[in-house]
Amino acid sequence: MPKIKTNRGAAKRFGRTGSGKVKRRRAFHSHMLTSKNKKRKRRLRAGTIVHPADAKNIKKLIPYI
Repeated sequence: MPKIKTNRGAAKRFGRTGSGKVKRRRAFHSHMLTSKNKKRKRRLRAGTIVHPADAKNIKKLIPYI
């Protein structure tokens, strides 16, 4: 049985928590930051958990993570 190739784009964007959930970074924190208030930018810094409906597909892209 051959090894499954990891999707490198997905591997750079997602990780896995200790309990096996898929984690991700938040969007909208790369540019035009002057128009966003401090509270919003602070919230965008923190990562979050991927929704279970999407996590199933991401786990297929990253089989060995």
